[in-house]
Amino acid sequence: MKFIDEAIITVQSGNGGSGCVSFRREKFIPKGGPDGGDGGKGGDVIFLAASSKNTLYHFRFKRQFKAQNGFNGQGSQKTGKNGNDLIIEIPPGTLIFDHNSGYLLKDLTQNGEKFTAAKGGRGGQGNARFKSATHRTPRVSQPGEPGQTIAIRLELKLLADVGIVGLPNAGKSTLIRALSSATPKTGDYPFTTLTPTLGVSRTASGDAFVLADIPGLIAGAHKGAGLGIQFLKHIERTRILVHLIDASAIDINTPLEGYRTINDELFRYNDALVKKPQILALNKMDLPGTKKAVEIFQAAVDNENIMQISALTREGLNGLIAKITEFLAKVHADA
Repeated sequence: MKFIDEAIITVQSGNGGSGCVSFRREKFIPKGGPDGGDGGKGGDVIFLAASSKNTLYHFRFKRQFKAQNGFNGQGSQKTGKNGNDLIIEIPPGTLIFDHNSGYLLKDLTQNGEKFTAAKGGRGGQGNARFKSATHRTPRVSQPGEPGQTIAIRLELKLLADVGIVGLPNAGKSTLIRALSSATPKTGDYPFTTLTPTLGVSRTASGDAFVLADIPGLIAGAHKGAGLGIQFLKHIERTRILVHLIDASAIDINTPLEGYRTINDELFRYNDALVKKPQILALNKMDLPGTKKAVEIFQAAVDNENIMQISALTREGLNGLIAKITEFLAKVHADA
């Protein structure tokens, strides 16, 4: 399924039903009074965060959404039926904006969380409501109030405990496949992954945590280069980062070049991203000739949380999971 993380749609709540003008017509009651009922309320448009959804793809084909109108009132003071609410399911982590003003209406982060974007119109009053001591036969009623029409922009930012970042070909897809049940496409060329991938892994104690493989970033990504800011925003929702580095690609003359490129792009997009707890994972340690480059890298970098792994052979993955568990526990404790 194609990954869609933005959509612009129009939602319209239901109109209220009209009130009824009616008079009692019963045998032996020649002058029955007014008995017109009220109209029913129009249906609301409600967004529901549903974990069964993980993209905004379904909005690619349908962009107009309307709730049911309220039904008109009837005689014998029968109130019209309320219109059915329209429930629109979206993935948890979706921000709802008023498209015209740009104002953030709601950020739905929890499964089952709801937000009423457009309220249905109130039903009009029937003529029974207008009877008084001086006006015994009112022939007036109210029309129902119109519903609301709003242009909505939806923006999805993936929710994950761990964001895996790194240059193209660092092995992010292979790592998330090794750590979880996710099966992203892998290959030995840049930008194999064109969409973020979510996977679920478990700590040694059995607690689950969610990983997000953020597609490869390059210099200038914060300006839109490569896959650009389309995916940088998904990192904002993560609790910690695993910065994956291809150990076989480290240049012994400039060992920190790739490492600094990623961190610089994170900083330029949102400086809060570089303040997230970050684990360095030197990948592809199964390849020959990596040991010397890794020693030089470790001597040059200012980060003590360095793991040596091979996502392909699974070497060091238990240690990486233990380190992730440690970091997540600290983040939870500090929250």
